[in-house]
Parts: sequence; C-alpha cells; structure tokens
Amino acid sequence: MSLQVEDFEPELQSAAKHYDKFVVCLDKTPDDFRHSLQSLMKKAISAYETRAPGMRHGIALDRHVTIMLSQSDDDRPLCGVYFNLHSPYRKTAVPKIT
Repeated sequence: MSLQVEDFEPELQSAAKHYDKFVVCLDKTPDDFRHSLQSLMKKAISAYETRAPGMRHGIALDRHVTIMLSQSDDDRPLCGVYFNLHSPYRKTAVPKIT
C-alpha cells in the first residue's frame, strides 16, 4: 500500500483546528503551520516506508510539531500529531559552580 499525505487528511485537519484554538506560536502563522504539517507528513511517510526490518514507526519533527506513523494491525498505520512544548523566552540555566 502506497501512502499519501491525503490519506491522513482527517488527522492533519484536527491538528490544524487545535493549533488555531490552543497553541500560541510566535514563529508560525496557521497557514505556515498547515504547510509544515504537510511537509512533515511527507517525511514521516518516507521514514515509515523505508524503515528497517523490525522497526514499527516513521517519525518526522521540527521545533514545534512531531508526526509519528505507527504500524498497526490494519494496512493503514496509526497517526499521531504532537505539539512540542517550547518557549522562546526560556532562560538558559546558570552553570553551577562547584
């Protein structure tokens, strides 16, 4: 079975809806996010289809989103879209002096 980005459109639509509603991102507009989702999905599909024997996942990520395709009992893999927690305001830790 050859996978296409369109095969996972419901998952991408759901992620975009939640991004619009819950995620505050200074780096990506909602349109940029949707474009990133499609690009990451292509990479996750490629990783899934070319995975080594015995491996069950295809993963693609950037600073804001991780997409994971996981082998299932059906022909179609499971799809998870995860928002990576990140803050541009995070301060670097001060090194401890011992």
